[in-house]
This record gives sequence, C-alpha cells and structure tokens, in this order.
Amino acid sequence: MKKHKDILSQHQLIATGTTGKLISDFLGVNVKRVMSGPLGGDQQLGSMIAEGEIDIVIFFWDPMEAQPHDSDVKALLRLCVVWNIPMACDAATADFIISSPFMHSEYEAEVPDYTNYLNRKVVKGI
Repeated sequence: MKKHKDILSQHQLIATGTTGKLISDFLGVNVKRVMSGPLGGDQQLGSMIAEGEIDIVIFFWDPMEAQPHDSDVKALLRLCVVWNIPMACDAATADFIISSPFMHSEYEAEVPDYTNYLNRKVVKGI
C-alpha cells in the first residue's frame, strides 16, 4: 500500500472505522471513516456505492478466516457487481487498478440500467 501512497493521497479515501485509522496512520493521509464494519460500516459503504459516491472498492479479507460479518461483506461485494464498481480483494488486483491510467483521469463507468427490473410485474403469493 505504501508504494501507492502518492496516487492514493490524490483521491478521497473512505473506509470502515478501524481500517480507516490504520490506513490514515500508515500512509499519513486523510481517510473519511464510517462505522466499523460489524457495526454497520459495510452497509454505509454499500449505500454510498448505490448512490454513486464510490468509484473503486479495495477490500482485503483473509480467505482462511471466517468473517464475523460475512453476510455484510458479501452484500457489499454484491453491490460492487450490481453497480459496475471496480473491486479488488487481493494485492495484485489492487495494483492493476491503482496503476491503471484511469486513476489519473475522469472515467465514466457504465451504470447498468435496471428499468426493466424495477418495472417488472410482481405476482402476489410468490
């Protein structure tokens, strides 16, 4: 992460509570912090994704350990896919995203059109 400090410091970083403090202390950059993940921070980030306020998600997790708020984490990652948000869950993918030329310019990700889904016929009793 330290190798990307110059690039990351040019962007608004948002993280859950403890992670945000660790990033801020480690890199010496400002990080907007929401609540801790298990206390609702994952849902706060999910809401920000749905509102178009987050452009990239880097979410490292240990695949060898059960997450205490696994369903919240899965919901957050699902929203990244739903809203076409680039997402890294490992260092190699994060390196690719951060070193992308799109990190230095405006990039308009295609926002999926969910009009048909929102206007679908809902059948009672199903």
